[in-house]
Amino acid sequence: MAAGIKDKVAILGMGCSKFGERWDVGPEELMVEAYLEAMQDAGIEPTQLDAAWFSTHIDEIGTGKGGTPLSLALRLPNIAVTRVENFCASGSEALRGAVYAVASGAADIALAVGVEKLKDTGYGGLPVGNMGTLNPQWSPSGSAPGNFAQLASAYRAKHGVNKEDLKRAIAHVSVKSHANGSKNPKAHLRNVVTEEQVLNAPMIAEPLGLFDCCGVSDGAAAAIVTTPEIARAMGKKDIVTVKAMQLSVSNGLEAQHNSWDGSYFHTARIAAKKAYKEAGIDNPREQVSMIEVHDCFSITELVTMEDLFISPEGGAVKDVMDGFYDADGKVPCQIDGGLKCFGHPIGASGLRMAYEMYLQLTGRAGERQLPNPKIGMTHNLGGAPSQNVCSVTIVGAYGA
Repeated sequence: MAAGIKDKVAILGMGCSKFGERWDVGPEELMVEAYLEAMQDAGIEPTQLDAAWFSTHIDEIGTGKGGTPLSLALRLPNIAVTRVENFCASGSEALRGAVYAVASGAADIALAVGVEKLKDTGYGGLPVGNMGTLNPQWSPSGSAPGNFAQLASAYRAKHGVNKEDLKRAIAHVSVKSHANGSKNPKAHLRNVVTEEQVLNAPMIAEPLGLFDCCGVSDGAAAAIVTTPEIARAMGKKDIVTVKAMQLSVSNGLEAQHNSWDGSYFHTARIAAKKAYKEAGIDNPREQVSMIEVHDCFSITELVTMEDLFISPEGGAVKDVMDGFYDADGKVPCQIDGGLKCFGHPIGASGLRMAYEMYLQLTGRAGERQLPNPKIGMTHNLGGAPSQNVCSVTIVGAYGA
């Protein structure tokens, strides 16, 4: 029986570009920015890389298809480059490919890079990509805000939450993320907002207002992974290792069967349970030090707290309002600003989440550094509540 990959793969180095409206550069320069930081951090030469995984989502805009955009931009030494795509979880997918390559013994040192360059289109949200031949026939008029607003309605109905109470709770989620993002020099949005501003902002899809929705950004992130033994031989100390990586993908149950009530993410619960088992975690509320979740909308973050089994079912509103997930709370969430404020270049977001966990675990997060974190978790979601891809990754100090 498979035993998992706990502590079999170490993070040798990571890098991340500044996120934002990067009119001054193309995707190539963004990739180089993240790659150079990761290589300097790892302390290796390009000839030491065995293979690479490359993630972008909307290939029609930006880099194009295939692995060549990465290899050309970074002048990689003719190594294997595999381009991966899995909606907004693409960055986690690239990291998973590199991690599994090292864990399997297929590579000693592997590279993962994710990038997206979307702001040049002038489009405010996610540009419309190729949906295939079937999807447009049954989902011709869906929107991301509309889909996640329905999640809020279903959650409110199931748990008997007052409309005003839920609106105030998701407002607190956004206020918290802006406060955290203001301390992050690489974040897209660094402005502090008040609860009053969030509550009175223009409505996008009830109950989601302007500040409840994340935008999209230009940016790139990179990770270099190896074995703990190689990391130690290279003189690395305070080694951060991967404890678990799990992925769950919808199979049609949510969209096509009444057993799903629309109030939670079915895949997130499956991926979380598997990740905790792989990492040896039996009480995440007590054992997880910090989390980065896929806060494409503030309601997504709130519901995900329960799907990750940190808040009890129906209890996330109370935890959020009690400050449980604030920077000075028991389990800080989005300490770097999250998708909402650090930004959301789709192909890079999963790697960006891991980057923050890595900085925190190595004590290099600057003004936003948490006291003595041991275990970090990332949650990366692509798609809609009724049909999605969900990745859960757990990292931490070697041996923790």
